[in-house]
Order: sequence, then structure tokens, then C-alpha cells
Amino acid sequence: MDRIFDLAIIGGGVNGCGIARDAAGRGNSVFLCEMNDLASGTSSWSTKLVHGGLRYLEYYEFRLVREALIEREILWQIAPHIIRPLRFVLPHHDGLRPAWLLRLGLFLYDHIGGRNLLPPTRSVDLTEDEVGKPLIPNRYTRGFEYSDCFVDDARLVVLTARDAADRGAQIHTRSRAVEIRQESRIWKVTVENTTSGERRTINARALVNAGGPWVEDVLSSGAGVNARAKVRLVQGSHIVVPKLYAHDRAYMFQNSDGRIVFVIPYQDDFTLIGTTDRDFDGDPAKVKASSEEIKYLCDSVSEYLAKPVKPADVVWTYAGVRPLYDDGASEAKAATRDYVFELDTPGGAPLLSIYGGKITTYRRLAEEALERLSPYLRSAIARKGWTAKSPLPGGDMDVSAVAALTAELVRNYPFLSTAHANRLAHAYGTRATKLLGNAKSMADLGQSFGATLTESEVKYLMSSEWALTAEDIVWRRSKLGLRMSASEIAAIDDWITAHRIPLESPLREAGARI
Repeated sequence: MDRIFDLAIIGGGVNGCGIARDAAGRGNSVFLCEMNDLASGTSSWSTKLVHGGLRYLEYYEFRLVREALIEREILWQIAPHIIRPLRFVLPHHDGLRPAWLLRLGLFLYDHIGGRNLLPPTRSVDLTEDEVGKPLIPNRYTRGFEYSDCFVDDARLVVLTARDAADRGAQIHTRSRAVEIRQESRIWKVTVENTTSGERRTINARALVNAGGPWVEDVLSSGAGVNARAKVRLVQGSHIVVPKLYAHDRAYMFQNSDGRIVFVIPYQDDFTLIGTTDRDFDGDPAKVKASSEEIKYLCDSVSEYLAKPVKPADVVWTYAGVRPLYDDGASEAKAATRDYVFELDTPGGAPLLSIYGGKITTYRRLAEEALERLSPYLRSAIARKGWTAKSPLPGGDMDVSAVAALTAELVRNYPFLSTAHANRLAHAYGTRATKLLGNAKSMADLGQSFGATLTESEVKYLMSSEWALTAEDIVWRRSKLGLRMSASEIAAIDDWITAHRIPLESPLREAGARI
């Protein structure tokens, strides 16, 4: 008979990959399909933060904030190469939130989430401290500095998928679910390879709809479910400018419209600014930062910074659509960031649809999803949650060990510059040696594409991390696109065309018989 997977998942963002990893680690057979590249939707267009969400306290989202704060240190410990602690400076602004309210919020932030490793909040004299120097003189005199974490969001997704595959999950990118239907309490998912047009149908006992902004489109492809929940699409845009200041702290600026904007050190030589919040109507695949949003972000931070930021300073923009649960909030900024599950059993087989969620809580979301599905999965092998203690690929080291790993790479591969070694350590952790191999010189790493990207790394990304195009490599597996010219990026695609690297778990395996 055709193989029957325990679980099929539609969507290769952080939620889908998180569920695949958790389920595979519990012994379930898992099939995941993603119509584009991993993290090509919402999951790679975030503000890159693993955080509790300080401003969510204003909307009384205490459970969400507490859960996110707990997850913050868990994720840091299982992925210390791609997640790092970051201190945020919150200047007090007369006429907006009063200082006592900020202190109260930060007190709760420090204490409701079991903070153990990250340093606590401190008050800051902005007239004396170095973090006050980039600000408009004499306008902001006091503030607060608190802790959160920064994450390479797209790599978080890819490494989660890699661990799922290492545990037996089948991960298929460029594979669109074009039809879902039930027969005899079994889900049949027809999947089309978007490159070749090849179609296969796989069988599964349970189905997860982790389509993100496309969650309702998935349901309309034949599930036989009239969804009770609704998704609210909210656009968030970001801009990147050349480095604005010398120190390593980030800022959280309050705006007169009640929103906040983050200013974050980014990729060593740049500063990331975001985000906007506005309702979106259209194709989520075509979302772009508008000129109005770019101006809004520039104007917002220029209210604080001594040197104004202008649209002409922007070197890169990106935008994403957040698939929030529609809780009826009047403004996009007030819509809940919590996740909501809708479990349906049309014909007897379970379909779990996911609405909302955020990067920080993806691991806990996966645990709860499997708790909901546990009555339908093979209970004999559905063991308890395990992901809080198991590192992601390359993350098997202490949270403070990345600098030591960089030094070790320089010792073992003395032809690497410190900057190159540091980039590899942060991207791949202890797996950096897998792409460096026995190289004795830069020439041993093959063709150089620019910005320290080599043929050896491209091969690794294609064979182990599902990269198929230059865009996958320079904008999701890395952010080297910020440092590369159009011709250098085109050369990567030329090389890929000439050197096809076999993909792991090709689609035809999904129809294998057992």
C-alpha cells in the first residue's frame, strides 16, 4: 500500500518547520511541503527579535508576554550561534508614556518570565552615558536599558527544518499543495513541484495548515472546512541604512501615534529600522515597502536622532505580511500577536489550522499543536515535548562560546580572516567545519563570489539547506546581498545552473511504497 505519513504539514515557515521538528523527534513520520523557499514568506521579514514584546503589556497580553519571555532564554540556549543578547535603550519622552508606567512595564518584563541569563533593566542618564550621544542634545535626558535577543530569523527556520530532516522528516520546497481531500479518514495531499510541474499525492493521518498569510487559501483547496476563525493581514516594513552610531545597543523609540520603532545594529556595518503596522489587502507574495512607510520610519527616528535619517540614506528595504488572528481590534497595531488554533475533523481525520503567532513562541506553538493532535497520532511513539533542551544544528555549545568558536576556526583555518570566521561561526555554529572540510587555503574552497562567499559554502547550502537560487543564498541563508553587486549575485545563479547539486529528499520519494 502507499505510505501513510503520521503528519503532513503545509507551509515551510517557522511554525510549520517547528511542528515538523517536534513531531519527527517524537517518532512520527512527517511530510512538509512549501510552495517557495523555506522562510520565504513572513518568517524572513520580521524585525529579527526574540523578545517578550514590551508594548503588548499595554494591551494586557500578559500570558503571551510571559510565554515569550520564557521562550527567549530557551531559544538562546538551543541556538546561541544565530541568537544573541541585545540591550535596548528606551528614552523617556515627555508627553507620551509617563516614566512611572515605563518603570512598571519594565519591572514586569524583568520578573514575569523567569529571566536567568540576561541582565536586568537599568536607568540611564542620557546626558552622560554613551547611549545618549546619538540622540538630539538636551531633548532626552533620561531613559531605561533592558534586555531582549536578536535572531537571524530565516536561519532559525532553515536550521529547524534541517533538524527535522535529520530526525526523518521529509522537507520539500518549491512544492505547492494544490488539492487536499479525505478518503476513509486519511488526508490525501496532491503536491505540485513548481519547477518541474510534476505532481504526486501523499497520504497522512493528520494535516497541519501552517500556510501563514495563505492559511485561508489552503482551506479553500478542498479541505471541506468552513473556517470559523479569520486571518487579519498586517503589513510590516523595514529599512536598512548605513551604521548610525558606534555602540552596540539598540533603541526602542516611542511615536506620538502610539506605535514604537526599533533601531537595531545590523550585519556589523548597517542599522535596521522598523516596523510599520497597517492592514494589507492583496497578494502577500507581492508586498513591498511603500514610499510612505519609508518616510514614516525615517521621520520617526529623526525625532530622536541628532543626525536625521532620510529616504536617500536607505540601502535596502523589506516588507512582510503578518497573518494575525482577527480579534476585531480597530487598529492593526492593537491586533493580538497571540496564536490561535482551529481543529476540524471533516470526515474524521484532523486538520489543524494556525492563525497568528510570532517567531519567539514558535517552539511552544509546536508543542501545543502536537498536544492538540495527540489523540490522532500514534500514541505509542508520541513522547512528551523535548525541543527545549535539544540544540538546533550547530548550536551545541554554551551561549558565550561563539567568540571562542571564531578563534578556533582562525587557528584551524589560518587563511580565514577573523571577519570571515566570525560570519561562519554565527551562521553555522559547530557545523562550520562541514563546509570548510580539509581546506588548507582559500583556493581549496573553490570559486569566490565576493563578500567571503565561496563555492564550498554554496555547495553546502544547496546539499544541506535546500538553497536553489542566488536569492535563497544571499537574502535568506545569509544577508550577503547587502555587500554584493548585482553582477556578483548573478554569477551565483550562473554557477548554480552549471553545477546542479542533488537535493535531499526529492519529491518522488514521497510516493514511495512500504
